[in-house]
Amino acid sequence: MNAPIQQTTLTSMREQQSMPKESSMPAVRAGFFDLQSFELIQRVSKAFASSDLVPKNYQGNLANCMIAMDMAQRIGANPLMVMQNLYIVHGTPGWSSKFLIATINASGRYSSLRYEWKGKSGEADYGCRAWAIERETSERLDGIWVTWSMVKAEGWESKNGSKWKTIPDQMFVYRSAAFWQRAYAPELGMGLQTSEEIHDVYDAGRGNDGMYSVDLDNLRPAVSAVESVDISTGEISSDKSDKPEQIEQPSQGKGFQPTPEEQAAIHAREMAEAAAHKQATPRTRREPETSASME
Repeated sequence: MNAPIQQTTLTSMREQQSMPKESSMPAVRAGFFDLQSFELIQRVSKAFASSDLVPKNYQGNLANCMIAMDMAQRIGANPLMVMQNLYIVHGTPGWSSKFLIATINASGRYSSLRYEWKGKSGEADYGCRAWAIERETSERLDGIWVTWSMVKAEGWESKNGSKWKTIPDQMFVYRSAAFWQRAYAPELGMGLQTSEEIHDVYDAGRGNDGMYSVDLDNLRPAVSAVESVDISTGEISSDKSDKPEQIEQPSQGKGFQPTPEEQAAIHAREMAEAAAHKQATPRTRREPETSASME
């Protein structure tokens, strides 16, 4: 009775010894430039693409999910959070500002971002800047000031649907945080702008599908009523005063009239030119007829 049990135990022990230990097996990391890594990122991305929790521009789009997963690995973020906070504005990807702030705070290299204000609300010098303490050196890192004068000079508040008109203080926080991140931790943003910044530049709006788009008709300057278009050249003139002055052609009987002395000089010059032309023209000499031709 004990012999079969001992044989089974010895067989299982041999199989365990022949199998490689898990600690000795290299860990496979999802990526693009290795066969096993590529297969792993493809499998995980396929699961994300079939989920309803991801935004619409990732659902059923394996390539977008793979790119988002790679970006999540590079900055040490959750792939789902990256997909939910990475927007496409006019063909350009951009982070949401709140996600960028969360990435800085969770990096562990700096203290949480703080914000310093100056000036009086509504005035040109009113503004905000972000700052944080670098944990390694205990140095305070200050961002640049974002003021109302900068906002108006850049034209951020004049865009259609701009949040600068409704929640300016929140926009000051977002913009100052984006400036701080590009100055001290550009690798966390991977060189991308925030969606709020791209909106201020392109005047983009978010559609029902979650994608941002730009109405090109709104970007074209409107032609005022006083402007006119030259159909032949395509040029636009704001008013009649911008048109080139036209030379008035003289009417019959009111043209240039030379003086008697000028008329005599013109006549003499014409006679001299006619005589010179006559002398320069050779005369053809007629040969005398021969007797044979006369017969």
